[in-house]
Amino acid sequence: MEFVLSELCDQVMTAHAGHKPIFITGGGSKAFYGNHRPLRPQDGHCLLDINPYRGIVNYQPSELMVTVRAGTPLQDLEAELAAQGQMLAFEPPHHGSGATVGGCVATGLSGPRRMSAGAVRDFVLGARLLDAQGRVLSFGGEVMKNVAGYDVSRLLAGSQGIFGVILEVSLKVVPRPMEELTLCLEADEAQALALFSRWRGLPMPVSATAWLPVAGTPGQLWVRLSGAPPAIAAGQVRIGGQAVDAAVAAAHWASLREQTHAFFDRGHSLWRLAVPPATPPLGLGPTLLEWGAGQRWLCQGALNDADAMRAAAQACGGHATLFRPARQQDIPADGVFHPLTPGVAQITRRLKQELDPWGLFNPGRLILEL
Repeated sequence: MEFVLSELCDQVMTAHAGHKPIFITGGGSKAFYGNHRPLRPQDGHCLLDINPYRGIVNYQPSELMVTVRAGTPLQDLEAELAAQGQMLAFEPPHHGSGATVGGCVATGLSGPRRMSAGAVRDFVLGARLLDAQGRVLSFGGEVMKNVAGYDVSRLLAGSQGIFGVILEVSLKVVPRPMEELTLCLEADEAQALALFSRWRGLPMPVSATAWLPVAGTPGQLWVRLSGAPPAIAAGQVRIGGQAVDAAVAAAHWASLREQTHAFFDRGHSLWRLAVPPATPPLGLGPTLLEWGAGQRWLCQGALNDADAMRAAAQACGGHATLFRPARQQDIPADGVFHPLTPGVAQITRRLKQELDPWGLFNPGRLILEL
């Protein structure tokens, strides 16, 4: 792996010397996400492939941590953890068989379990980063109590690779639940929101929720309980509904995580709104609720009006992202992400200036002017 790392460093230094941008690529499964554009002839040979830099560096099941190289296939890491009865708590989406650990961290995307477990950044203990000068920088450590540079490591989650090449990450892992049970209820959107609000105040092992419109019904509310059998049994009594076969339930949650469910119509642009869970129905068109209604997906409605979508989210104290545009012309002039608040924008620019002052890495991918 030292030879591969040396090659990566040489590529970065060559690009630096030639004033060429560097577009970092892994499995390409999430290439649609962010301010993505195809390579142009004038970009030169500037594609940096992280796939060869793979493998688990250090895995200590008893310490609930793993250090892994960025090019490692995500499915390989999850298989290794599963063999030890452990998992990544944030249930990351793959969006394709080529998904890598580096892409998982760089995009910062989480699956259905995020509502109870936390986001990607909450489980990043440390990282190694290749900067614009070809230097390998280390941040954080391999245990939670080592907080030196920990915040920088967490800022890499969702950074879209604009600060440098993520080489390795150390992640906190968790034991797999003893048991899981999924329940399904019939409810409309307003009823689902009321139930979400009630359940938040109860001591129940809810690990995922989703409400989605279904033709011919008011809608379906899905709830997953994870934990010890007594706690699950008590939660089932409180929630009610119909118990779902384990295989059917697993397929359902996977279809939401990987966006293969029929709701995610690839013929329409897909918006993701992050809002306070207590926010009432937004009335912007057919909506799928996740994370106790904190995450809302829209595939139809006023989807070509970015200002309207952002205004609706911001009025509730949230933000809107054009997660997957159907057409190039659907992308807002200022990019797919909600404009950053002044404080966050300042931190982002300062970190970019420190790690990549020449703007080599993934230009415009997160913020168009960076």
